[in-house]
Amino acid sequence: MTLKTKPLSLIVNGEAVGPIDVPEDMMMLDFLHEYLNLTGSRMGCGQGICHACTIAMDQPGGALMEMRTCITGAHFFAGRSVHTVEGWASRDGQGTVTALSPVQQAFISHFAFQCGYCTPGFVTAATVLLDRLKRTPVRRDDLERVIEAALAPHICRCTGYVRYYEAVRQVILDTPGLLAG
Repeated sequence: MTLKTKPLSLIVNGEAVGPIDVPEDMMMLDFLHEYLNLTGSRMGCGQGICHACTIAMDQPGGALMEMRTCITGAHFFAGRSVHTVEGWASRDGQGTVTALSPVQQAFISHFAFQCGYCTPGFVTAATVLLDRLKRTPVRRDDLERVIEAALAPHICRCTGYVRYYEAVRQVILDTPGLLAG
């Protein structure tokens, strides 16, 4: 039996990838793991419910959008630009991490995770939220509602969410321009 493939080209974490012959029915999560060795996004439920597999995709105009990779085929991303959890940190020319993103650092500072399995999805959700707030700041009295709406789809079986929410709140409060008025 032969798998039917077709070429796939896209941008991942700012780097052009492809064309690579990829099975037509391969999910993006499998492509990231098997072809690019980017294993940060996790297979949780395999049904798009838990969001552990979430990455961000650039939309027209530059805004970020969360995408679940366990239910979205790799070829959906052809010609697009995506960001995985590995891409949020700053790296030097050799690929060594030189600085974590503000969200990643806040999660560590707040001891936001225990097992860490769901953390890549939460990091991506929080990063997408920060991107949105840079474009459309939120009023301080709406902050809790906005954080909850952004993180609510993500399932964690360990932490009870409190520290994730605290970390995201702190990053927003510490980042100029995200709050209106």
